[in-house]
Amino acid sequence: MDLHIAGLRVLVTAGASGIGLATARAFVREGARVHVGDIDVAALADLRRTDAAMTGTACDVSKPDDVARLFDEATGLLGGLDVLVNNAGIAGPTARCEDVALADWERTLAVNLTGMFVCTQRAIPHLRRSANASIANLSSSAGRFGFPLRSAYATSKWGVIGFTKTLSMELGPFGIRVNALLPGPVAGPRIERVIAAKAAERGQSPEAVRADMTRQASLARFVDADDVANAIVFLASPLGANISGHALPVDADKQSMV
Repeated sequence: MDLHIAGLRVLVTAGASGIGLATARAFVREGARVHVGDIDVAALADLRRTDAAMTGTACDVSKPDDVARLFDEATGLLGGLDVLVNNAGIAGPTARCEDVALADWERTLAVNLTGMFVCTQRAIPHLRRSANASIANLSSSAGRFGFPLRSAYATSKWGVIGFTKTLSMELGPFGIRVNALLPGPVAGPRIERVIAAKAAERGQSPEAVRADMTRQASLARFVDADDVANAIVFLASPLGANISGHALPVDADKQSMV
């Protein structure tokens, strides 16, 4: 199927690995031009070797000066912007609320929510000049369920939903679509670290925690980064021209986060 996005100018934060990299590659396969930002300098160096079609900038989205440099380089190289994928995020602490350090709470919100806000502020003037503008904000299944032992992460991801719905109302008159993606647990190193931390906190084995997590989805499996990437590309294409303000689960029909 031709998604008609050849030449689309795309910026993906945290785009050198995981969901971000899968998304960047999915856009490139459809003929889009992609710039990524990432805090991991080594991953960016690897990306230059493996994915020469993309360009990249080192960026910590919690630092406004880094974000300013990211957007200057991205829009300069791309000649503007049509799509912003706000993918940057961290897992945050795994602990009971009363044991979460304030610094860990603040860092989680600074990256997952404030960083998204700062990137979006920078993107809006460019997106207003686009004929096919959209924003994809990465939330999580934790953005619609309570998530014991992950209060900072869940709070930030619920915040993404409110931010997304508000932006869709503000930016709709300019033809800018805004949606949130809510992945369930995504197979890979990051979820394995979460599983290990939760197992340690609960006094269980990682295998038991993993089994509990997969049982919470009706399809009884984790999702793949490509599943999320494909949804993002679809929403950015003309096929998603009338989809805005939604929180789209990509979670194998997850029923809870307990």
